[in-house]
Amino acid sequence: MIARPASPVLSLARALGQLDDPIFIGVVVRSVAWSIACVIAIHVGIIWAVHRLLALHGAIAWGVDLLGSVGASVLTLWLFLPVAAAIGTLYIERIAFAVERRFYPWLPPPRGAPFQEQVWDGCSVACRVLLLNVLALGLVLLLPGIGFLLGWFIAAYAIARGLFVAVAMRRMPRRMADSLYRSKRTSVLTIGAILAAASYVPLLNLLIPVIGTAAMVHVLDGAISSEWPRMTESSQAEGGFDGNSY
Repeated sequence: MIARPASPVLSLARALGQLDDPIFIGVVVRSVAWSIACVIAIHVGIIWAVHRLLALHGAIAWGVDLLGSVGASVLTLWLFLPVAAAIGTLYIERIAFAVERRFYPWLPPPRGAPFQEQVWDGCSVACRVLLLNVLALGLVLLLPGIGFLLGWFIAAYAIARGLFVAVAMRRMPRRMADSLYRSKRTSVLTIGAILAAASYVPLLNLLIPVIGTAAMVHVLDGAISSEWPRMTESSQAEGGFDGNSY
Protein backbone atom coordinates (compact mmCIF):
# COMPACT_ATOMS: atom_id res chain seq x y z
CA MET A 1 0.00 0.00 0.00
CA ILE A 2 1.52 3.34 -1.10
CA ALA A 3 1.83 6.08 1.52
CA ARG A 4 -0.71 8.83 1.15
CA PRO A 5 0.60 12.18 -0.16
CA ALA A 6 1.24 14.68 2.62
CA SER A 7 1.98 17.81 0.59
CA PRO A 8 1.01 19.60 -2.63
CA VAL A 9 4.56 19.20 -3.93
CA LEU A 10 4.45 15.42 -3.50
CA SER A 11 1.03 15.29 -5.16
CA LEU A 12 2.39 17.19 -8.17
CA ALA A 13 5.51 15.02 -8.25
CA ARG A 14 3.41 11.86 -8.43
CA ALA A 15 1.25 13.39 -11.15
CA LEU A 16 4.33 14.29 -13.21
CA GLY A 17 5.76 10.82 -12.64
CA GLN A 18 2.72 9.27 -14.31
CA LEU A 19 2.99 11.17 -17.59
CA ASP A 20 4.16 7.98 -19.28
CA ASP A 21 0.73 6.42 -18.65
CA PRO A 22 -1.01 5.66 -21.99
CA ILE A 23 -4.26 7.11 -20.65
CA PHE A 24 -2.52 10.38 -19.78
CA ILE A 25 -0.90 10.54 -23.23
CA GLY A 26 -4.23 9.87 -24.92
CA VAL A 27 -5.97 12.65 -22.96
CA VAL A 28 -3.20 15.13 -23.79
CA VAL A 29 -3.39 14.31 -27.51
CA ARG A 30 -7.19 14.64 -27.57
CA SER A 31 -7.17 17.86 -25.54
CA VAL A 32 -4.56 19.48 -27.77
CA ALA A 33 -6.33 18.41 -30.97
CA TRP A 34 -9.70 19.77 -29.84
CA SER A 35 -8.07 22.92 -28.45
CA ILE A 36 -6.36 23.67 -31.76
CA ALA A 37 -9.65 23.19 -33.59
CA CYS A 38 -11.44 25.50 -31.14
CA VAL A 39 -8.88 28.32 -31.26
CA ILE A 40 -8.77 28.21 -35.06
CA ALA A 41 -12.56 28.54 -35.09
CA ILE A 42 -12.36 31.46 -32.63
CA HIS A 43 -9.66 33.17 -34.70
CA VAL A 44 -11.54 32.82 -37.97
CA GLY A 45 -14.80 33.85 -36.32
CA ILE A 46 -13.34 37.06 -34.88
CA ILE A 47 -11.77 38.10 -38.20
CA TRP A 48 -15.01 37.35 -40.06
CA ALA A 49 -17.09 39.29 -37.51
CA VAL A 50 -14.81 42.35 -37.70
CA HIS A 51 -14.82 42.35 -41.49
CA ARG A 52 -18.56 41.66 -41.76
CA LEU A 53 -19.83 44.06 -39.12
CA LEU A 54 -17.68 47.04 -40.06
CA ALA A 55 -17.98 46.54 -43.84
CA LEU A 56 -15.21 49.04 -44.59
CA HIS A 57 -13.42 49.58 -47.91
CA GLY A 58 -10.02 50.62 -49.17
CA ALA A 59 -7.00 51.31 -46.97
CA ILE A 60 -9.14 51.69 -43.84
CA ALA A 61 -10.59 48.22 -44.36
CA TRP A 62 -7.07 46.79 -44.82
CA GLY A 63 -5.86 48.44 -41.62
CA VAL A 64 -8.89 47.29 -39.62
CA ASP A 65 -8.49 43.75 -40.94
CA LEU A 66 -4.82 43.78 -39.90
CA LEU A 67 -5.63 45.02 -36.40
CA GLY A 68 -8.46 42.51 -36.14
CA SER A 69 -6.12 39.68 -37.16
CA VAL A 70 -3.49 40.72 -34.60
CA GLY A 71 -6.13 41.08 -31.89
CA ALA A 72 -7.65 37.72 -32.77
CA SER A 73 -4.20 36.08 -32.60
CA VAL A 74 -3.50 37.55 -29.15
CA LEU A 75 -6.91 36.50 -27.87
CA THR A 76 -6.66 32.94 -29.19
CA LEU A 77 -3.16 32.51 -27.73
CA TRP A 78 -4.43 33.76 -24.36
CA LEU A 79 -7.45 31.45 -24.50
CA PHE A 80 -5.54 28.36 -25.60
CA LEU A 81 -4.85 27.23 -22.02
CA PRO A 82 -8.38 27.77 -20.68
CA VAL A 83 -9.81 26.05 -23.74
CA ALA A 84 -7.45 23.11 -23.22
CA ALA A 85 -8.34 23.07 -19.50
CA ALA A 86 -12.04 23.18 -20.30
CA ILE A 87 -11.70 20.27 -22.71
CA GLY A 88 -9.52 18.43 -20.19
CA THR A 89 -12.38 18.47 -17.67
CA LEU A 90 -14.27 16.16 -20.03
CA TYR A 91 -11.65 13.49 -19.33
CA ILE A 92 -11.50 13.76 -15.53
CA GLU A 93 -12.93 10.28 -15.08
CA ARG A 94 -10.24 8.71 -17.29
CA ILE A 95 -7.40 10.50 -15.53
CA ALA A 96 -8.74 9.78 -12.04
CA PHE A 97 -9.22 6.10 -12.94
CA ALA A 98 -5.61 5.85 -14.15
CA VAL A 99 -4.27 7.46 -10.95
CA GLU A 100 -6.33 5.26 -8.65
CA ARG A 101 -5.40 2.14 -10.60
CA ARG A 102 -1.69 2.83 -10.13
CA PHE A 103 -1.58 4.35 -6.63
CA TYR A 104 -4.79 3.31 -4.89
CA PRO A 105 -5.89 -0.04 -6.36
CA TRP A 106 -7.67 -0.99 -3.12
CA LEU A 107 -10.30 1.71 -3.52
CA PRO A 108 -13.84 0.62 -4.44
CA PRO A 109 -15.54 2.04 -7.55
CA PRO A 110 -16.53 5.68 -7.04
CA ARG A 111 -20.08 6.42 -5.91
CA GLY A 112 -20.52 10.14 -5.69
CA ALA A 113 -22.83 12.81 -7.00
CA PRO A 114 -25.34 11.85 -9.74
CA PHE A 115 -23.80 11.64 -13.22
CA GLN A 116 -25.91 14.53 -14.52
CA GLU A 117 -24.71 16.74 -11.68
CA GLN A 118 -21.08 15.84 -12.39
CA VAL A 119 -21.52 16.67 -16.09
CA TRP A 120 -23.18 19.99 -15.25
CA ASP A 121 -20.42 20.83 -12.78
CA GLY A 122 -17.76 19.99 -15.38
CA CYS A 123 -19.40 22.30 -17.91
CA SER A 124 -19.67 25.08 -15.31
CA VAL A 125 -15.98 24.66 -14.46
CA ALA A 126 -15.09 24.96 -18.14
CA CYS A 127 -17.19 28.11 -18.58
CA ARG A 128 -15.84 29.62 -15.37
CA VAL A 129 -12.23 29.08 -16.43
CA LEU A 130 -12.91 30.66 -19.83
CA LEU A 131 -14.76 33.68 -18.43
CA LEU A 132 -12.20 34.31 -15.69
CA ASN A 133 -9.37 34.17 -18.22
CA VAL A 134 -11.15 36.70 -20.43
CA LEU A 135 -11.49 38.92 -17.34
CA ALA A 136 -7.81 38.38 -16.57
CA LEU A 137 -6.88 39.44 -20.11
CA GLY A 138 -8.84 42.66 -19.64
CA LEU A 139 -7.02 43.34 -16.39
CA VAL A 140 -3.65 42.72 -18.03
CA LEU A 141 -4.47 45.21 -20.81
CA LEU A 142 -5.83 47.86 -18.45
CA LEU A 143 -3.34 47.38 -15.59
CA PRO A 144 -0.20 45.80 -17.11
CA GLY A 145 1.66 45.22 -13.84
CA ILE A 146 -1.08 44.54 -11.33
CA GLY A 147 -3.27 43.00 -14.00
CA PHE A 148 -0.75 40.26 -14.71
CA LEU A 149 -0.60 39.37 -11.00
CA LEU A 150 -4.38 39.41 -10.71
CA GLY A 151 -4.63 37.27 -13.83
CA TRP A 152 -2.32 34.70 -12.28
CA PHE A 153 -4.36 34.68 -9.05
CA ILE A 154 -7.63 34.28 -10.95
CA ALA A 155 -6.23 31.39 -12.98
CA ALA A 156 -4.87 29.73 -9.83
CA TYR A 157 -8.27 29.89 -8.12
CA ALA A 158 -10.25 28.75 -11.15
CA ILE A 159 -7.99 25.78 -11.90
CA ALA A 160 -7.58 24.69 -8.28
CA ARG A 161 -11.13 24.86 -7.02
CA GLY A 162 -12.68 23.66 -10.25
CA LEU A 163 -10.52 20.56 -10.61
CA PHE A 164 -10.61 19.59 -6.92
CA VAL A 165 -14.40 19.80 -6.61
CA ALA A 166 -14.88 17.96 -9.91
CA VAL A 167 -12.60 15.15 -8.75
CA ALA A 168 -14.21 15.01 -5.30
CA MET A 169 -17.70 14.76 -6.75
CA ARG A 170 -16.79 11.34 -8.15
CA ARG A 171 -16.98 10.05 -4.57
CA MET A 172 -19.33 12.36 -2.69
CA PRO A 173 -22.18 14.87 -3.12
CA ARG A 174 -21.43 18.42 -4.21
CA ARG A 175 -22.04 19.89 -0.75
CA MET A 176 -19.49 17.57 0.84
CA ALA A 177 -17.01 18.26 -1.96
CA ASP A 178 -17.30 22.00 -1.28
CA SER A 179 -16.85 21.41 2.46
CA LEU A 180 -13.76 19.29 1.87
CA TYR A 181 -12.34 21.98 -0.43
CA ARG A 182 -12.73 24.60 2.31
CA SER A 183 -10.91 22.42 4.81
CA LYS A 184 -7.99 21.82 2.39
CA ARG A 185 -8.08 25.19 0.63
CA THR A 186 -4.40 25.96 1.30
CA SER A 187 -3.09 22.77 -0.29
CA VAL A 188 -5.50 22.99 -3.23
CA LEU A 189 -4.72 26.65 -3.98
CA THR A 190 -0.98 25.99 -3.68
CA ILE A 191 -1.26 23.46 -6.48
CA GLY A 192 -3.42 25.89 -8.44
CA ALA A 193 -0.81 28.63 -8.05
CA ILE A 194 1.96 26.35 -9.33
CA LEU A 195 -0.15 25.21 -12.27
CA ALA A 196 -1.15 28.79 -13.12
CA ALA A 197 2.53 29.82 -13.17
CA ALA A 198 3.42 26.79 -15.31
CA SER A 199 0.67 27.76 -17.74
CA TYR A 200 2.86 30.60 -19.02
CA VAL A 201 5.50 28.10 -20.19
CA PRO A 202 4.93 27.00 -23.81
CA LEU A 203 4.30 23.26 -24.29
CA LEU A 204 4.24 22.70 -20.51
CA ASN A 205 0.88 24.46 -20.41
CA LEU A 206 -0.58 21.68 -22.57
CA LEU A 207 -0.11 19.25 -19.67
CA ILE A 208 -1.89 21.40 -17.06
CA PRO A 209 -5.32 19.69 -17.27
CA VAL A 210 -3.83 16.21 -16.92
CA ILE A 211 -1.28 17.08 -14.23
CA GLY A 212 -3.79 19.18 -12.32
CA THR A 213 -6.47 16.50 -12.27
CA ALA A 214 -4.01 13.79 -11.24
CA ALA A 215 -2.59 15.96 -8.46
CA MET A 216 -6.09 16.68 -7.13
CA VAL A 217 -6.81 12.94 -6.93
CA HIS A 218 -3.81 12.59 -4.61
CA VAL A 219 -4.89 15.59 -2.55
CA LEU A 220 -8.40 14.18 -2.30
CA ASP A 221 -7.13 10.84 -1.00
CA GLY A 222 -5.06 12.56 1.71
CA ALA A 223 -7.89 14.98 2.54
CA ILE A 224 -10.46 12.25 3.07
CA SER A 225 -7.99 10.32 5.21
CA SER A 226 -7.48 13.28 7.54
CA GLU A 227 -11.14 14.33 7.50
CA TRP A 228 -12.58 10.80 7.81
CA PRO A 229 -14.08 11.12 11.33
CA ARG A 230 -15.84 14.42 10.55
CA MET A 231 -17.09 13.18 7.18
CA THR A 232 -18.38 9.94 8.69
CA GLU A 233 -20.34 11.84 11.33
CA SER A 234 -21.94 14.11 8.70
CA SER A 235 -22.65 11.38 6.14
CA GLN A 236 -26.22 10.78 7.26
CA ALA A 237 -27.05 14.49 7.04
CA GLU A 238 -25.42 14.92 3.61
CA GLY A 239 -26.32 11.60 2.02
CA GLY A 240 -24.52 9.70 -0.75
CA PHE A 241 -21.32 8.98 1.21
CA ASP A 242 -20.67 6.16 3.60
CA GLY A 243 -17.76 4.17 4.96
CA ASN A 244 -17.76 1.80 2.02
CA SER A 245 -17.74 4.44 -0.72
CA TYR A 246 -14.09 5.28 -0.43
